[in-house]
Amino acid sequence: MSYGVGFALLSLLLSGFNDVLFKRYSIGGRSRGMLIFGVGLLWTLAQLGIAKIQNTPLEFNQATLHFGLMAGIFLLFSNLLLLESLGRIDVSLVSTIYRLNTIGVILLSFVFLDEPFGWLKGLGISIGLLAVILLYQGQNSASYQKQLLLFVGVATIASFLRAAYGVSTKAGLLEGGNRNTMLLIISSSWIVGGAVYAFLHEKRFRITWEKARFIFLSSLFLVGIVNFLMLAVQHGDASTVIPIANMSFVIALLVPVALKMEKLAAKKWVQWPVRSAQLFYLPKHNELLECQHII
Repeated sequence: MSYGVGFALLSLLLSGFNDVLFKRYSIGGRSRGMLIFGVGLLWTLAQLGIAKIQNTPLEFNQATLHFGLMAGIFLLFSNLLLLESLGRIDVSLVSTIYRLNTIGVILLSFVFLDEPFGWLKGLGISIGLLAVILLYQGQNSASYQKQLLLFVGVATIASFLRAAYGVSTKAGLLEGGNRNTMLLIISSSWIVGGAVYAFLHEKRFRITWEKARFIFLSSLFLVGIVNFLMLAVQHGDASTVIPIANMSFVIALLVPVALKMEKLAAKKWVQWPVRSAQLFYLPKHNELLECQHII
């Protein structure tokens, strides 16, 4: 096994565990804003430490500031909506929808970056949508059906915002933006955005020891996810390691079953090969997908 694949597997594991952690945090009725605020604070400190250890300079040019702030806003709202949807519907469904941000990347890069869109990419998108359909399970309760439909929509918006984050970071790098500084701006946006969300929307701003445990674990996971994926891309082919890292939905499916948070239905077993095929198919037909997760 190559180093690239090994780092991608580590990113996969941490990403799946973080999705489950987000789910456990959300169902407790805890403040979403405080989690984003706390994780952003520790993430920012970690990125400053990494930059110091690596002795890499921070550059605040116009492209870095403009696209870094844009990417930070997209990722902030993407994760807030992700948390809201995780609090209402199965983590396996939400995780699968969220990892389908590759579809949004293809559509946005076609519109804004003039990348070609052919029938092969259309086929890849169709495969991804089939995976979601296989996970969508109808319920007898009409009220639950309405809630399910609503938060599937919320998760879909979160996925597209995650795609917009990938496109904006790529555009920033193409314009000469500094990667490390953009990461710092993105993490800092979580501090500000999380605090504002907690104060204005949730009307509460308080960190308890219980919240602190979630924040600390999620921060460790997030820093590991980002940096292990960077190492994976450096040591392996992006078209191979990124799909591996994006298969975290498998962890997000198995762990809740092991913890008796969800049941493992037959549709979920069938969804695995379908979703995996889509993950490995699309990066080979879209250049942006090979670098959207590097930053």
